[in-house]
Amino acid sequence: MRYALIIAGGSGTRLWPMSTRDLPKQLIPLFGGKSLLELAVERLLGLVGAENLYVCAGSSMRDVMLRTIPSLSADNFIAEPMGRDTLNAIALSCAVLRRQDPDATVGVFTADQLIEPVETFQQIVEQGFSVAEAADDLLVTFGVEPTHPATGYGYLELTDKLPESDAASLVGTFKEKPDLETARTYLAAKDRFLWNSGMFVWKAETLLRAVEQFAPENHGPILELAESWGTEAWEELANTIYPTLKKISIDFAVMEPASRAPDYRVAAIPSPFRWLDVGSWPSYQTTLDPDDANNTSSGCPNTLLDCKNTLVASDDPDHLVAAIGLEDVIIVRTAKATLVCRAQDAERIKQLHAAVGEQHGDAYL
Repeated sequence: MRYALIIAGGSGTRLWPMSTRDLPKQLIPLFGGKSLLELAVERLLGLVGAENLYVCAGSSMRDVMLRTIPSLSADNFIAEPMGRDTLNAIALSCAVLRRQDPDATVGVFTADQLIEPVETFQQIVEQGFSVAEAADDLLVTFGVEPTHPATGYGYLELTDKLPESDAASLVGTFKEKPDLETARTYLAAKDRFLWNSGMFVWKAETLLRAVEQFAPENHGPILELAESWGTEAWEELANTIYPTLKKISIDFAVMEPASRAPDYRVAAIPSPFRWLDVGSWPSYQTTLDPDDANNTSSGCPNTLLDCKNTLVASDDPDHLVAAIGLEDVIIVRTAKATLVCRAQDAERIKQLHAAVGEQHGDAYL
């Protein structure tokens, strides 16, 4: 049977002060009153039933996510005691699903991306499920067709067509985030180089077999944890075992070595949908409709006099933000904190977040 798994961890510090420990970025209703997690669930409910849709996130997020997503059952929330990167979140979830369905095919998605149009996304994911179901050695990913020389994404280098499907090609190598010159060469050869989307489909059995081969120190403890899922032993075991697991991404731990191993094939499906990783205020700004001066807002009341390329975001629909003579500036207002910075310094918000914590403790985080 087919399942969809949303990995919804991460703190989203680059979207501070709206993204906080109590309300991380995937739960902020910044997109027409909906959050990234809500949008992800809506996209996937067109592919699997609610009973086959699972979310994996930190245990502290359980109650708020269950309240936010009415279609999400408590039994379909897989809680991590703490973040240990994507290998452990994905492998644990796949082990839980395989335990209840040995024939499970699992699509893995994230909760921090905007993808449009939804119809194209669903068609591509349907192809991914079909490809993954065709053989026991396939690990399938989705490669997004690049639209510009992005230096913030990893890339997939394609080789031959996959014999089982005209829709997919084999992945020869995984490329790290490139410099600008290299990214331009990738864009020029975009029939061969795709952005690494971080979305996957595979048989749960195939993924766990690969984890056993390439990350054996994580494999045994993860299976032990999965066996306790839904029992009284779960919480104690999770708090004891999970913190000891090696912290590593699924790409480094499994996908990259599998692409070089004779026992596995990594395949990518080119995906011609708009894909945006909303991990910063400048990336959020690109999702909004600008005015004639290229100013944008989250929909909050604002008056901008002689401003250009300025973003205004607020969580209070009754609070007016007004500014004069600003250019390339980000203004974010919440009940607890206000951020003002140049757009070119947006990558330093993570550094600022750390400084706020050092000076003021957790009160504003």
